[in-house]
Amino acid sequence: MILVLGASGFVGRAFADELRRRGYAYMPLSRRAIDYTRFHILFNYLRKMRPEFVINAAGFVGRTNEDDCESAHEETLAANSFLPQTIGRACLMTNIPWGHVSSGGIYAGAKVLENGAVRIEKNLNDVGFRQLLAERPELISGFTEYDEPNASFRRGPCSFYSGTKALAEEVIQDLGRNYIWRPGLVFSETEERRNLLSRIQTYPGIFDSVNSLSHVGDFVRACLNLWEWQALPGIYNIVNPGAVTMRQVSRMIGQFLKPVRGYVLRDEQDGFDRHVARTPQGGFILSTAKLSAAGVELRPVEEALEECLRRWRPASRPGELVYS
Repeated sequence: MILVLGASGFVGRAFADELRRRGYAYMPLSRRAIDYTRFHILFNYLRKMRPEFVINAAGFVGRTNEDDCESAHEETLAANSFLPQTIGRACLMTNIPWGHVSSGGIYAGAKVLENGAVRIEKNLNDVGFRQLLAERPELISGFTEYDEPNASFRRGPCSFYSGTKALAEEVIQDLGRNYIWRPGLVFSETEERRNLLSRIQTYPGIFDSVNSLSHVGDFVRACLNLWEWQALPGIYNIVNPGAVTMRQVSRMIGQFLKPVRGYVLRDEQDGFDRHVARTPQGGFILSTAKLSAAGVELRPVEEALEECLRRWRPASRPGELVYS
């Protein structure tokens, strides 16, 4: 039996669907059933049930988006930093392997090869960087699992959300046989609030950042493959290869969905922050070299985006979006 924490969320539901498809027996554990935030309760439950694997897809990303974390520090810290530590300790003491869903947002920017040396470019909206991305993408690479997070409490600036996710990674790396899975911005073919494609269509403005993205189905399949194939435990960036701009994504939405509601792509970070968001929106690119070396390959991001938009499933009623 596999235990899934956070199975009612966007990513958690995808794990449940994939486990069902693979024929695994799984238990979607909710806090209503058992308060797994309390160590002794979770420890006793694991010792009694003896799951073969534990998946932590629980966390706090805000009621509507990550901006909410800026005014809910206690809740964000408890769910994103303290809870993973509790799970890790309980799994360590019961010798149960486990996996934790982290975030690629603990990084800002990308690596640029320049004059034989690598430098970090945090401003991915820089004209020179955009030109390089379009003309010489081979000179740009993403952060690897061995790079220290640079959008964390230790190395800011960062959102409170990314700070808590980076803190969690720091404290759980040596807690048992665990996988730390880092997604990019997550999307799927189903309209709901956590879906990047839904957010672009409903937000009053979207900052034209460059990002690594993760199709939620591809992400959970890769996570489970790492465990099934007994890849070495540790941190893995799990994103669809190829970085895209939000302008590219918006154009694809227009091409396939022809959205009625308009939206503005803001090129100026300050303007976007002032009008739409309170958290840093700089963008990030992750490397998938370690994932590929483990034998796990994901389809290119533009291919995944196009398939999602071709198979788009809108909410059952106009204006209705599913909450995660």
